[in-house]
Amino acid sequence: MLAAATARHDSLLCVGLDPDPARFPAGMKGDASRIFDFCARIVDATKDLVCAFKPQIAYFAAHRAEDQLEQLMAYLRRNAPEVPVILDAKRGDIGSTAEQYAREAFVRYQADAVTLSPFMGFDSIEPYLPYDGKGLILLCRTSNPGGSDLQFQTLDSGDRLFEHVARLAAGAWNRDGRLGLVVGATFPQELARVRELAPTLPLLIPGVGAQGGDAAATVRAAWRPDGPIIVNSSRAVLYAGAGEDFAAQARTVALATRAELAAARG
Repeated sequence: MLAAATARHDSLLCVGLDPDPARFPAGMKGDASRIFDFCARIVDATKDLVCAFKPQIAYFAAHRAEDQLEQLMAYLRRNAPEVPVILDAKRGDIGSTAEQYAREAFVRYQADAVTLSPFMGFDSIEPYLPYDGKGLILLCRTSNPGGSDLQFQTLDSGDRLFEHVARLAAGAWNRDGRLGLVVGATFPQELARVRELAPTLPLLIPGVGAQGGDAAATVRAAWRPDGPIIVNSSRAVLYAGAGEDFAAQARTVALATRAELAAARG
């Protein structure tokens, strides 16, 4: 599904759906009841430009708008059925709790993939595996500076922790080929290292746009013909405009970002 959307739309771009009512345009600003309306306008404006959409669950839950997230997921299925939807939830738990989180992602919200924290080990990933065809994207080298507190620590093996996670995801944990990794655009050297260790895994790459990651450097470090990348931009696209034409402004930024990524890919 990811490969097909990437080819159909000639795109490596993922638009992150992080709706913050305080930043909504005039007429919607501050109104949490308009979260679905805002996101649907962004989807309509960009659905032919992306390889994925990535709603961030916290932006909905914080405003008691989980029902609007369900509505949005159904809208995506109807209006952009060829585009995979990654639920950015970063869940991490074991046993029956993980089973409930898996049900939340794949039954309630009907996501195609979900982001997970791997730091409780494989038994925190395993409950998601019964959902055939669903992607599990593990945090590896995140885009925030504080990620180094743990992810850059050196193990007895000589690997950094993020390298160890990449090896596990590309090897012993990847039992049916459905794992991917989250690696930040803000660390292009580490991004290149993860691609070396996991040459064919899909990489979800946040940090381009508002966080300052360089789009061209990201593609050079991570893209391979058999190694897909999903380059996420959220705020730079969502809040490109503050007027009634906000969706058109979002499309303009998405077009430019898609073109920049394509030029770097060659």
